[in-house]
Amino acid sequence: MSLKNDIEMVKEELSSEEKFFEKAVMTEKFVKKYKKLMIGSVVVVVLIVAGNIGYNISEQNRISAANETLGTLEKNPQDKAAMTTLESLSPVLYDVWRYSQAVVSADVETLEKLKNSKALIINDTSAYEVAQNKADIQALESYAQNQNAIYKDLAQVEAAVLLIDAGKIDEAHSKLSMISATSPLAQVAQALKHYGVK
Repeated sequence: MSLKNDIEMVKEELSSEEKFFEKAVMTEKFVKKYKKLMIGSVVVVVLIVAGNIGYNISEQNRISAANETLGTLEKNPQDKAAMTTLESLSPVLYDVWRYSQAVVSADVETLEKLKNSKALIINDTSAYEVAQNKADIQALESYAQNQNAIYKDLAQVEAAVLLIDAGKIDEAHSKLSMISATSPLAQVAQALKHYGVK
């Protein structure tokens, strides 16, 4: 029996070696068949990774240069070259800087231009600042009608104050009643409602 077991064991070893070689040959054929595709895939992945790294480095350099230019503008707001550089590096940051300068100097013309800004909330706050600086009741009401207005309640309060100054107490009270009780300006609105009551 031992001889029979030995023969069986040798057959199993040969068959497992055959299977191993068969798999090796199949793998070799697969590699030869798809060699170019596999190399191309590796090259594409390497290029994508290198491109992404290059883009991130370029973007970081652009952001750093924009921040340095903003620092220059903070020191000298009249520097035209720095303004042009900032506008080309980061139009959004340039709009934010222009907004800050326009608010400080009450520059309604610049604020009017910024109403069309692509910078987050700059267009909204510019519309509010224009209406406030002009003390324009219609513009404040129009701003307050915007569902997503940031200073919606404040615009209502300011319109009411302007109406009270104009002697239109009832109209002012109706504006103040539009302010929600949960608004941070609810107490101010309540106080103003009592103003002008006879």
